[in-house]
Amino acid sequence: MIAQQIITLLLIGYLIYLIDSKRNYFPVPVILVLIGIGLSYIAFFDSVFISKDMIFEVFLPALLFTSAYQFKYKDLKDNIGIITILSTIGLVLTAILMGYGTFWISELFTPLSLTASFLLASILIPTDPVSVTAILKRSKGEKRIAYVVEGESMVNDGTSVVIFTIFLSMFATGEQFSTLSFLTEFLIVSAGGIGIGFIFGLLLKKLMIVSFKKHELVMLTIVIAYGAFYLADALEVSGVLATVTAGMMLSHELGMKEDYESVQRHLNGFWDIVIPILLALLFLLIGIEATSYLSVSLWTFAVLLFLLSLLTRFIVVGGLVYTVPVWRREFKDDLTATSLLTWSGIKGTMSIALVLWLEAENINGSSEMISLAFAVILLSLILQSIGVYPLTTYLTNKHDE
Repeated sequence: MIAQQIITLLLIGYLIYLIDSKRNYFPVPVILVLIGIGLSYIAFFDSVFISKDMIFEVFLPALLFTSAYQFKYKDLKDNIGIITILSTIGLVLTAILMGYGTFWISELFTPLSLTASFLLASILIPTDPVSVTAILKRSKGEKRIAYVVEGESMVNDGTSVVIFTIFLSMFATGEQFSTLSFLTEFLIVSAGGIGIGFIFGLLLKKLMIVSFKKHELVMLTIVIAYGAFYLADALEVSGVLATVTAGMMLSHELGMKEDYESVQRHLNGFWDIVIPILLALLFLLIGIEATSYLSVSLWTFAVLLFLLSLLTRFIVVGGLVYTVPVWRREFKDDLTATSLLTWSGIKGTMSIALVLWLEAENINGSSEMISLAFAVILLSLILQSIGVYPLTTYLTNKHDE
């Protein structure tokens, strides 16, 4: 991209955020994506594109690190059990159900192999709470669900990448699925990423003790966010989990000492400027990139996959929440929590990164999967983002009756 195109996209993003400052429930990511789709038909933006490397190397480290360190340690501690289960066991179960469901549905259209079905499912299981958590937090009695959705998204971004890479390798090589090899690689890649993030988090903690100016701390967090990601990626373990772990350790450190309140304000002052810039560019670029992959002939298939993704998440979330007595008591014996947790599981940045990763591999037979994935992601991003506020209002009012 040239400078003029970047500045133009930033101007568009600024105008949308300016409008949003006057409205409480304006789905900014949806509007940006739709505008991006429109921009794709303008010749000025013909050379604009987004790639898997751009998302992983430029956008994700900053977005993940900021979400992790700004996620209050108390909220993480209070919800650590359900966040961990939903983003690990829950994610694997969702991938399995989604994979088999995709395989069966594909028989009605162009049949996919079981491995291809699981690969497509792994693209569609990560969640992106960008446009959801703020609405949930403003809704009466739904802050707890917002914290669960936000925390789950941070962790499942990492676990979903691990699941995706395993199925991608199987799809590319024709290797048969093996539960033992899957679990072994899953544990190694996940543990490696967490370990590197823990080391970077300890380094950050030690350096924070040293007296230095706050702008130097900002520089250090940039190094930690991107350094943990790049090192883990170079060692072929989870860069996402490395960055999230480092961010969570910073969150813990900031929450433990009152002396760090001014430090956190200074950090927030920097990252709260950077993140909207990155998000504006990212969602506009997603809209521009998605247009060329959308195929009218696949929309019926895509709609069924979108509905399947909601159904599988509802089954898994409901099964986990209501089979654990303590969670059943905390979230009450009705379907409000399950429904909101299901609908809030929007597909976004990570799913786009994974589908672009699949595109970059240039594997025979993957073109239809890429088009299907883009269509399902857009359906999820648009419909779920727009619907979360009315659904939250309806379920909350119904529960209060």
